[in-house]
Amino acid sequence: MGNIVAIVGRPNVGKSTIFNRLIGERQAIVDDVSGVTRDRQYGSCEWNGKHFTVIDTGGFVSSSDDIFESAIRSQVKIAITEATVIIFLVDVTTGITDLDEDVAKMLRRSDRPVLLVVNKVDNSERYLEANEFYSLGFDETFFISSLTGSGTGDMLDAVTEYITEEPEVVSDLPKFAIVGQPNVGKSSLVNALLGEERNIVTDIAGTTRDTVHSKYSKFDKEFLLIDTAGIRKKAKVHEDLEFYSVMRAIRAIEEADICILMIDAQTGIEQQDLSILRLMQKRHKGIVILVNKWDLVEKETNTARDFENAIKAKIAPFNDIPIVFTSVLEKQRIFKAVEVGLEVYENRSRKIKTSLLNDTMQPEIDRYPPPSHRGRFVSIKYMTQLPTPYPAFVFYCNHPKHVKDSYKNYLENRLRDHFNFSGVPITIFFREK
Repeated sequence: MGNIVAIVGRPNVGKSTIFNRLIGERQAIVDDVSGVTRDRQYGSCEWNGKHFTVIDTGGFVSSSDDIFESAIRSQVKIAITEATVIIFLVDVTTGITDLDEDVAKMLRRSDRPVLLVVNKVDNSERYLEANEFYSLGFDETFFISSLTGSGTGDMLDAVTEYITEEPEVVSDLPKFAIVGQPNVGKSSLVNALLGEERNIVTDIAGTTRDTVHSKYSKFDKEFLLIDTAGIRKKAKVHEDLEFYSVMRAIRAIEEADICILMIDAQTGIEQQDLSILRLMQKRHKGIVILVNKWDLVEKETNTARDFENAIKAKIAPFNDIPIVFTSVLEKQRIFKAVEVGLEVYENRSRKIKTSLLNDTMQPEIDRYPPPSHRGRFVSIKYMTQLPTPYPAFVFYCNHPKHVKDSYKNYLENRLRDHFNFSGVPITIFFREK
């Protein structure tokens, strides 16, 4: 099960800033205008050797005031059902507001671990003022400053106490997850593959629910399908559908070996798809992009090759990903998607003998050696593949710190030229011999 840490709280208490601290990249746009965080809502974090995904719920609220409070309440409800740990963020400069009290009530009634985090505590006066937040009644209360980062370490230590690296669903079969934005046709694909209406599919976004592992065996092919078209049956899930489906997708990505990212041919690949793709990449999953509803696209103006090139340009630099065009409704090429997925599974578990690796890559390195760094020549002597479940390679050299990213990309591209790693992120390390 993917561990999810959700940051909840009123607008402007600093959710984006703390989110950026946790994932270590300034990815969300941080601005003082309410409701501007639209950029990145989730990313992965590692602390004390434990991995988890952080979600900034602020990115999912539209900025009109009347919707704010109800949206925040419904997000807190979703976080209570889906997250492993909840960070409840409040702001010392405003004190306890009515909305804080409301959220606190909801969280106290839940059985989820909640860390109350008081933000903007950056001088001794504010430290004294922050004490009033103990009255909200949470055992674990932390005073931090998300701008300077003080206090965030203690908070993360507390977060990781609740994160368990659970054993995965044990199976020798490849585990496939089908992910994508609401309404791209995930349930229809699952039904077409399994040949039965196991999800009730309708045109209303948000009509299917819960993750199910289904075993698929047809045409001598066997795998487990992690079906996350899981969205609860609720009419008013509309404004939070994106938030909810992202939480589900993250869960599925964590459990899968191969992720089939479904996109809608009519809209092309969107920001949300790219975010999900980067997450799959970070978690070393095999990836297939499935363009659905291809039957609805004007073929005169748009050939499959143009469309494919447009996608590859957007997902670069890692664009060695198979792209399959389908129409689930017309049952066109859906089994092709399965075949390609199984090929990617093989690529992901491909092991290359050390001797072959050295014989193949050494000439490539001799032909284009790593650029020297401040007059120091970098020489790569030897390379080997690590025994990880996904392709990872170590290149031994004299100055590992001075190998530039551009050279790393060169090596990755040469590996891809010689060995089939299509659909699979490759990890490269440099170590001192």
